[in-house]
Amino acid sequence: MRVIAGRYRSRPIQSLPGLDIRPTSDRLRETLFDVLCAGNIEALAGSIWFDLYAGTGAVGIEALSRGAGWVTFVESSGKAARLIERNLASLSIEACFTVMQMDVGSALRKFQVAGMSGDYVFLDPPYRMKEAYQDTMEALSKSRLLHASTLVVAEHDRKFDPGEAFGNLLRFRKLEQGDAALSFYKLSPASAVSNE
Repeated sequence: MRVIAGRYRSRPIQSLPGLDIRPTSDRLRETLFDVLCAGNIEALAGSIWFDLYAGTGAVGIEALSRGAGWVTFVESSGKAARLIERNLASLSIEACFTVMQMDVGSALRKFQVAGMSGDYVFLDPPYRMKEAYQDTMEALSKSRLLHASTLVVAEHDRKFDPGEAFGNLLRFRKLEQGDAALSFYKLSPASAVSNE
């Protein structure tokens, strides 16, 4: 596993053995960032990211490599949170991130209280935790974490559909690649105005 592009291009990222940590594959990560950047290498400059169920931290690290201004990694597993910190250290990334070892529901409540918001929210629960998609997307749909242009991306098993809509958070695109898929969501225009 490696960083695809940007400042840390081709540098390795470590993972852990077992099925609970299932890193986003290099190919799927490349597809995700090709969509987000659409050929513009400056597209992510200064953007604020929330990498939920962060695992190895590969997606958030890729965002930092491509110029993101801040990434908040949220991971409930102590082993995985320490792995994210080791991966960041191995790339000499010392700023512009925080690693939170806590469950995503608690983290979202903390963000809400703090009045935080972001440009991109990526979530990739272990595929067996199907209820986590529903719970997280519903919490996000009611959260002030999202604003009119925030993009929410869920990685999931190709055979599992996380859903078209969660309140005013609506899916507008789905990409399938191998056994995995990416679903892209945004707030409906009316609700985005009320969330501002």
